[in-house]
Amino acid sequence: MEYFLSDRVQTLKPSAIREIFKYAADPTVISLSAGNPDPNAFPVNEIAEISNDILTNRPIDALQYSITEGYAPLRETLKAYMKNRHNIGRDFDDLVVTSGAQQVMDLATKSLVNEGDTIICEAPSFIGSLNSFRAYKARLCGIPLESDGMNLKALENALKAEKNVRFIYTISNFQNPSGVTTSLEKRHAIYELAKKYGVLILEDNPYGDLRVSGDDVPSIKSFDNDGIVIYAGSFSKVLSPGMRIGWFVAPSEVASKMIVCKQGSDVHTNAWAQIVANEFMTKYDFDAHLERLRSIYREKICFTQKLLDKYIAPEITYNKIDGGLFIWCRLPDEIDMTTFCSEAVKRKVCVVPGNAFLTDEKEQCHSFRINFSTPTNEQLEKGIKILGDLAREMLNGK
Repeated sequence: MEYFLSDRVQTLKPSAIREIFKYAADPTVISLSAGNPDPNAFPVNEIAEISNDILTNRPIDALQYSITEGYAPLRETLKAYMKNRHNIGRDFDDLVVTSGAQQVMDLATKSLVNEGDTIICEAPSFIGSLNSFRAYKARLCGIPLESDGMNLKALENALKAEKNVRFIYTISNFQNPSGVTTSLEKRHAIYELAKKYGVLILEDNPYGDLRVSGDDVPSIKSFDNDGIVIYAGSFSKVLSPGMRIGWFVAPSEVASKMIVCKQGSDVHTNAWAQIVANEFMTKYDFDAHLERLRSIYREKICFTQKLLDKYIAPEITYNKIDGGLFIWCRLPDEIDMTTFCSEAVKRKVCVVPGNAFLTDEKEQCHSFRINFSTPTNEQLEKGIKILGDLAREMLNGK
């Protein structure tokens, strides 16, 4: 039978990262490609205790249908947490629980973007979000990233030239894949440009709680007094990605339409997981848990950057980071990036090709992304050494 496929999906391609996972599933392969938290980061015992209590004493709360906006106690807990800790949430805002932060990208695009409308993104940017935008046939406009965030001149030029810009998408802390954190100065400048040109901002912050050095930078949403910022948060990197709990804070007028779209998508987010998240935040020491995570990742980042200095420098350069889960590496111009990544797979090491994160995947790219949180220290050392040896061999024409 010949199957009819909608125009919306015919041009979509599988996620490059998900395709790489097929290789990474081989136990003999060292995967530096995933974005999974460190296995030691999960509060397994606490989740088991909470789950046992829920299923023993109030099972119907977890097993029955819930409301689309989210489990009411969790919403109140998150509203207080976001306001007290991050100065996020104004009288005109609403907070809604979602099935991971990825759903925020989908709901925002579905609610705000018509086919052919423009979304401005950092270049490079997170492939999962880019694919959500592509699914609605949006036009993607990439703005080059500098060491402190988007190139502001290029951003304003795009805002002047592009038609029907619906929002600016930014991952403001420890950006995936580059690791870049947008400076406070640029956050204010991006906000003012969005305000000037009448454009919303979608601020994605899944990694902000994983800062291991330096000072926290206030989010763009924290100074949103004009109702132009949608903020996406997530428990995936600080509690469990498998639970699929995220949330957004957005002006109520926008949030109401996103809620309607969510009703048609999944009705509501997993009720058991929402109750667990709320119990963990309110009955356990959430701050101590976050500090434990930072300790884990501080050690991992320090160890990985020492390995990179030892085994891949100076042939391959990389961006030093203050948090998050990813490091962006750049090959010499003489080395073809796709060939390098393919050869690395043959040597049982997986990294993610940099062009997977571009708005135009055909654009030339000399970079690749590695993840350090999932592999063991032994795997990290072996894998990074292989990458360095491969780069030198390719430079020497072997």
